[in-house]
Amino acid sequence: MTTLHITVGDREQLREDALQFVQNVEDDQDGTATLQFGTYDDFVDSLTPLRLNLIRAIAEEAPESMREAARLVERDVSDVHSDLKQLEVLGILTLEEGGPGGAIQPVVPFDRIEVHIDYPLVDDGDADSAPASA
Repeated sequence: MTTLHITVGDREQLREDALQFVQNVEDDQDGTATLQFGTYDDFVDSLTPLRLNLIRAIAEEAPESMREAARLVERDVSDVHSDLKQLEVLGILTLEEGGPGGAIQPVVPFDRIEVHIDYPLVDDGDADSAPASA
């Protein structure tokens, strides 16, 4: 089983990279990959419910073309094409040549997506050293 781990809001990594958005898909030895978003807003802007539905449909049905993928989710081909390109940039799927009639086939190389969201409710920069209020 191959798993895509998505992390959101890893502040230590953000400090090291000094970026608002961190995109890093790396294949690990154990069949996992990691995609990291710097903020929750980046995450929800990139992985909308429509895109998540598209990812699932491709993983389950293995369409042979972008047009077939659009039919599976009952959406306009041009909108699905745009989403597929964005998901390819993120490393969530690949677009492979060689489908029927030279069609581009979307392929999701993962069996599962796991999401970890670090969403602190208080600024943890100095939270440990700050005195408790009475």
